[in-house]
Amino acid sequence: DNGAGKTNLMEAVSLLSPGRGLRRAAYTDITRVNAAGGFSIFTELEGMDGSVEIGTGIDTVDESTARRLRINGTPAKTVDELTDHLRVLWLTPAMDGLFTGGSSERRRFLDRLVLSLDPAHGRRASDFERAMRSRNKLLSESRFDPSWLAGIEEQMASLGIAMAIARQEMLGLLSRLIGETRETTPFPSAALELSGFLDGQFDRPAVDLEDTYADMLREGRYRDAAAGRTLDGPHRADLLVRHREKDMEAERCSTGEQKALLVGLILAHARLVGNLTGYAPILLLDEIAAHLDEGRRAALFDLIDGLGGQAFMTGTDKSMFSALGERAQFFTVAHG
Repeated sequence: DNGAGKTNLMEAVSLLSPGRGLRRAAYTDITRVNAAGGFSIFTELEGMDGSVEIGTGIDTVDESTARRLRINGTPAKTVDELTDHLRVLWLTPAMDGLFTGGSSERRRFLDRLVLSLDPAHGRRASDFERAMRSRNKLLSESRFDPSWLAGIEEQMASLGIAMAIARQEMLGLLSRLIGETRETTPFPSAALELSGFLDGQFDRPAVDLEDTYADMLREGRYRDAAAGRTLDGPHRADLLVRHREKDMEAERCSTGEQKALLVGLILAHARLVGNLTGYAPILLLDEIAAHLDEGRRAALFDLIDGLGGQAFMTGTDKSMFSALGERAQFFTVAHG
């Protein structure tokens, strides 16, 4: 049924990964309206490190909104420890406008892909954002301390270049896999490129790139102060996607082709994660069948089956999933 809570179940599984889940909701917003005590999620699974019990959530009784995580009953130091046991990827209707929307959504999508391969990426990104906010605050003051700024800019350079390199490396691996498997999938192949930050320079040593970025920040202080924000950095990069077969920017493709491109991209990345970690990620595909024709739906199910992992799919019409046959379990989610 529509509105019965199918996506809520998917969101619960998505919270078994670092971050705020597939809706990017604040943890306090996930708690049931007018309910006390926060929320909790518990699972037992066969993960990358064997059998494990995982519990996560927040407890609003003590007025804390920090997310807590226990693994086999022991408090974890950070939520990044989840990636020792499983990786989770998702595709939701909210992502249908990824190619036509703003660059910030594409960066967020890109960073989720990187995080599936490099669990430290999320921490680097949050540390970079924190340092950048500190720099912006200092620049907003009429008389700022150059030596203090230099220290922050050095930190931003180290973190920012590490972020950018991780993105470039992941895109390189993913592009190679897409090129190798494009003849075996009915979904269009995506050509991927990162633009907007040190374009064409990532064949240089990381230390040189850090020096270059630190110089850019130092030279741009007065410009950034006038703008009220930092105008150069990995936070300004954009993921450019082209339809390989049509040699066309993804944003110019039809709605159906954009959906097919996105599905193909997620499936390719799931295969990449499985190849590199030895463990297929859990896939969350919300309303996945609605915009695919019968042939592509059948091909999608075959490709998911071939990954060898677990996938959760939702829909309101069971006939859309008939090609799955006996390969799937079906559950009805109803109101109440």
